[in-house]
Amino acid sequence: MAARSIGSATISFGLVSIPTRLYVATHSERIAFNMLHEVCGTRIKQQLFCPHCERVVERGEIVKGFEFEKGRFVTFTPAELAALDAEASHAIDIQEFVPLASVDPMYYEDAHYLGPDKGAEKAYHLLAEAMHATQKVALAQFISHGKEQLVLIRPYQDGLVLHQMYYADEVRSFDEVDKGGGVKVRANEVELARKLIEQLSEREFKPDKFEDTYRDRVKAAVEQKVAGEEVRMPEAPAARAQVIDLMQALKESLAHRGAKPEEQPQSAAMRASAGKRRPAAAARRRVSAKSERRAHKK
Repeated sequence: MAARSIGSATISFGLVSIPTRLYVATHSERIAFNMLHEVCGTRIKQQLFCPHCERVVERGEIVKGFEFEKGRFVTFTPAELAALDAEASHAIDIQEFVPLASVDPMYYEDAHYLGPDKGAEKAYHLLAEAMHATQKVALAQFISHGKEQLVLIRPYQDGLVLHQMYYADEVRSFDEVDKGGGVKVRANEVELARKLIEQLSEREFKPDKFEDTYRDRVKAAVEQKVAGEEVRMPEAPAARAQVIDLMQALKESLAHRGAKPEEQPQSAAMRASAGKRRPAAAARRRVSAKSERRAHKK
């Protein structure tokens, strides 16, 4: 089934204009639950309540307001808000081209596919191939819902993808996060971590290798409940021990990754347990050997 377009836009740079169609590129598969009244199982409704008037209010009584100080608002009418919207336009005006590697993924918000509109196929593929050849992406502004959106257009497979972006002042500063700057890392620790990263590395990202196991567990539980069966709860995974000796943890991780499944090194607890069993095992071997000698003498 062919994808349905959700809108149109015209990419423009220099004197070139390329009419395109927008298509939804992603959708969430997250599990969603509804709130029900436990007594009767009916889905409940949320109401708008005014704590000052102490009553439920209708939607027709609602106006939009902006809080300019704590507890103080200025209100806007629908006409005032409409006047503030940017003038409707379907133009995606490319401002500049930059290397994709220079764009931090922190700024990506969502994605849409771009396909050529009728009669624009050649110009569309020309832009896509030129961007592939130069390894560049385009930064542009696009009006959506009355607001100027920062967008990025990049070549993808045999076409183009449009990413809506956050503006710089919408991304919080990482400087606000305490990163423990006083910690010193030794060169040999970095080397071991580098080796572990190399062991875990793949040539390319393959998203189909990863699955949402939570969603699978919920779906299985739903099927059991629908069938009237008792839900079989999976065992919780054992909590990982806190890393005390970083170097030892790195060394054991490298040894664990490097060995074949049947040759993987035992943990300290397993080695200790195995050590306790050795005398018993040795005793059994001695008893077996004595039995064989007696049988041979007879």
